[in-house]
Amino acid sequence: MALFGKGKGGGLMNVIRCDEEDYMVWKWRPLGQDVNSTSRENSIRYGSSLRVKDGEVAVFVYKSKDGPLQDFIEGPFDQTIKTANFPVLASIVGMAFGGESPFQAEIYFINLAGNNQLRFAVPFFDVFDPRLPDHGIPMAVRGTITFNITDYKNFIKLNRLINFDHERFRGQIKDALSKYVKGVVMNIPQELGMPVVQMERQILTINERVEAYLKPRIENDFGVNLKGFDIAALDIDKDSPYYEELRELTAGNTAKTINAQTDLGIRNMQDTQRINLANMEESLRIQREEMQRAQRLQTESNFMGAHSLDQQTEVLKTGAQSLGQMGAMNMSGDGNSMNPAGMMTGMMMGGAVGQQMAGMMQNMGQQMQGAMNTPPPMPSVQYLVSINGAQSGPFNLQELKMMAQSGQITRQTYVWKQGMANWDFAGNVAELASIFAPPAPGTPPPPPMP
Repeated sequence: MALFGKGKGGGLMNVIRCDEEDYMVWKWRPLGQDVNSTSRENSIRYGSSLRVKDGEVAVFVYKSKDGPLQDFIEGPFDQTIKTANFPVLASIVGMAFGGESPFQAEIYFINLAGNNQLRFAVPFFDVFDPRLPDHGIPMAVRGTITFNITDYKNFIKLNRLINFDHERFRGQIKDALSKYVKGVVMNIPQELGMPVVQMERQILTINERVEAYLKPRIENDFGVNLKGFDIAALDIDKDSPYYEELRELTAGNTAKTINAQTDLGIRNMQDTQRINLANMEESLRIQREEMQRAQRLQTESNFMGAHSLDQQTEVLKTGAQSLGQMGAMNMSGDGNSMNPAGMMTGMMMGGAVGQQMAGMMQNMGQQMQGAMNTPPPMPSVQYLVSINGAQSGPFNLQELKMMAQSGQITRQTYVWKQGMANWDFAGNVAELASIFAPPAPGTPPPPPMP
């Protein structure tokens, strides 16, 4: 905003500032004057006030015999125009009028605000589904670009000091933006092998790829810093003659995929149950065989003594028969005479054998009596345990007690043994109650008041 007079000495400018809201570069000029006016109403006197807000820079362009000169004043700035603030003025304006001589200058304000947003829309273009390569489906892309100007001197070199608004910038980047968006979006169905009607599921991937192409081009060729590129929507033309055909094809394949995944899941669950059951049956079979083997070994140990006695008895009987035959032998050669020495030897050997057999029978009786008095071993109780969803065991009571003490199992751990109808919590099995420590009692009552 500016107030000025029309004296011959040039306009008296009270305030030079920019009140525009949506701009990138804005040229200051007196009210009612054309943007390229060079009339004396554009002349500026010393003492005029210049206001530059935070987030913008003012550029003074002076005419001199050596060509245009520039001063850059970054905001915040609110001072009067003096040679102390604008050193370049001393080489342009003479001091013949005591510092009151007007001077000609063009003043531009450049917007350095952190976030300039520009909405964009790429109109419908054909995208081809891999399953229908000859049927293009029209698609449009909408979104927002967020940018700012950081290197304003480079921006001036690339774009010149002219009025520059968002629409002008949109026109500059329109072709580059359209090219990169189309190039990425059209290739996504083929590269990712996905239906066109499901492309919005990959909107983040599409966004990243377009931004990777667009950012260096925007920054190097147009002089702005691209802070963000955001695709808001991928719009399919649902009035296209191929849209319904493609949607039905995709829905049919999706249903088939879901059904196939469901069938596979059911088969996997059935296989898992079958394997678990087979493992359980095998564990129980091994357990039964081990128990039967232990009982058989115990029985064989009990009757080993009887078997040994039978064997020794047979040996002694054979020895007695041999001695008897020796006693009957005729030592004189006369068949009618007896052999006294042989008879005495047989009687002595028979007594010894008898004593030995008696001792053996006595020992055997004691062993048999001890075996009969020894109770058979108690059958070992074996439980299967479910730990973290996996079956473990079998474990006997002593092993389960150690597991409970170490915290591997609790009252809420599932257990099962042969004879139980189903798996149940260990705390619900009476036989296992003793392996768990009783719960701690509650807080003791407070002491009685004195």
